[in-house]
Amino acid sequence: MRTGLLAGLVALAVAAYAVVALTRGVPPATVVAVPVSGAFPGPPPALAWPDQGEAAAGVEGVGLIGLHGSARPTPIASVAKVMTAYLVLRDHPLGSAGNGPMLTVSPADVGVYRGDLAAGQSVVAVRAGEQLTERQALEGLLLPSGNNLATLLAGWDAGSDAAFVAKMNARARALDLARTHYADASGVQGGTVSSAGDQVRLAILALEVPAFAQIVAMPEATLPVAGRQYNVDGLLGRDGIVGVKTGSTSQAGGCFVFAAHEPLGGRTVTVVGAVLHQLATRAQPSIIEGAFHASTTLLASISRDVVRLKVVRRGTTLAWVKAPWADPVAVRAAATVSLLGWPGLPIHAATATARHPATPLHAGQSIGTEVVTAGSQRAEVGLVTARSLPQASLGWRLTHP
Repeated sequence: MRTGLLAGLVALAVAAYAVVALTRGVPPATVVAVPVSGAFPGPPPALAWPDQGEAAAGVEGVGLIGLHGSARPTPIASVAKVMTAYLVLRDHPLGSAGNGPMLTVSPADVGVYRGDLAAGQSVVAVRAGEQLTERQALEGLLLPSGNNLATLLAGWDAGSDAAFVAKMNARARALDLARTHYADASGVQGGTVSSAGDQVRLAILALEVPAFAQIVAMPEATLPVAGRQYNVDGLLGRDGIVGVKTGSTSQAGGCFVFAAHEPLGGRTVTVVGAVLHQLATRAQPSIIEGAFHASTTLLASISRDVVRLKVVRRGTTLAWVKAPWADPVAVRAAATVSLLGWPGLPIHAATATARHPATPLHAGQSIGTEVVTAGSQRAEVGLVTARSLPQASLGWRLTHP
């Protein structure tokens, strides 16, 4: 009798253990990411920087390749009109084929024109009562670089030149252009200053506005009173250059912010650069020609360093799924990721998956993404399991209380 009782108690204990073992929670499977970081290989870019002034270069959608010179604020002359046009188009957007509202030239606008002309400034002829579309006013601002049209657009947008300049500086602060300050809408005043790096960043943003990109790429435009007006960008159409803006005064020297479509890394990209404060030399007495020469030399050197790199290859293990009841399962990239860059540009990656994925998992199952960045570029690649991961078996659960 005692033996039967003992056997019953043992059976009861075993049954109770089994019930507890089979109903208790199982430790979850856990995703453990493989750290991914690095940089584009090779020695630092050796760009052909100008011998004087300051310069910067970058690639649209990626970022700045490098800066050269003091990076201190320096007068930028008519390069300031990039911000003028950008702000007008921000406040009064134009469609790709839109002309915008009409602006009527007032007697005061004619007075500004005459005053600027007498001062030897760059102007576009206007007449009282003349009507210009917004697009035509911007064409006169950006192509022949009419200082008087900068004043006209400023008054139209903000009510006065002073109010518009305040908006320009507010926008510069919002864009973190820390070395940029505007004293006027045209750039003729020496107090309108910036750095090459700031102007590259601004030009990249401005080129994202279709109407701006269209206008700066125009070789000429015809205005109601002034007639045919030519783009003062003497490099337009050469070496892939599609804009952006020249500037020159005795204080600023020769300045040029340029954009060029270049076949780099297996596709066409937009290279943006800025060359500021180029002064006359015995070999190059023209300050604007000096800026042009420095820009083309810099542009030619960029193509040597910008490449497209496979930063993640299909099948690369980027994480592991670990569970106490099975061997770890590799989580691999479902595709190859290629990004544009240059030697030294950092590469970062972060795994975006559920921390504890539900099991079972089957081979090739998608369980998240890997986010890869290089400069301003961001790419996502799917993550898939290399093999299956079963649920915890009855045997394992019974032997792992």
